[in-house]
Amino acid sequence: QLQFVESGGGLVQPGGSLRLSCVASGLGFDYYGIGWFRQAPGKEHEGVSCISSSDGNTYYANSVKGRFTISRDNAKNTVYLQMNGLKPEDTAVYYCAAQTPDCSGYVGDMWGQGTQVTVSS
Repeated sequence: QLQFVESGGGLVQPGGSLRLSCVASGLGFDYYGIGWFRQAPGKEHEGVSCISSSDGNTYYANSVKGRFTISRDNAKNTVYLQMNGLKPEDTAVYYCAAQTPDCSGYVGDMWGQGTQVTVSS
């Protein structure tokens, strides 16, 4: 069972960058894929990106492909989301969550509490 703490959100201008961090505690971090999700007010949860547990395969929503980069540092139990070229429509609360090793689905109820990203001029 893992617990996650997200950080790195904030207010940024369109075209700006942020790096989000997701720090995990508990057992089994190396065996999980880790995904980033977001939710804007009045909208459903949206999958943003995921990184697999071993191969390092990465997955991105079409809306962020080419702008966001996910990475992980297993020694630090941390997953990052580098966000470049931010757009107002990226505004949301960003969450990380445990996924199956190949990022095919959720595992249990392992979510963080989220970090707010606001993109506005």
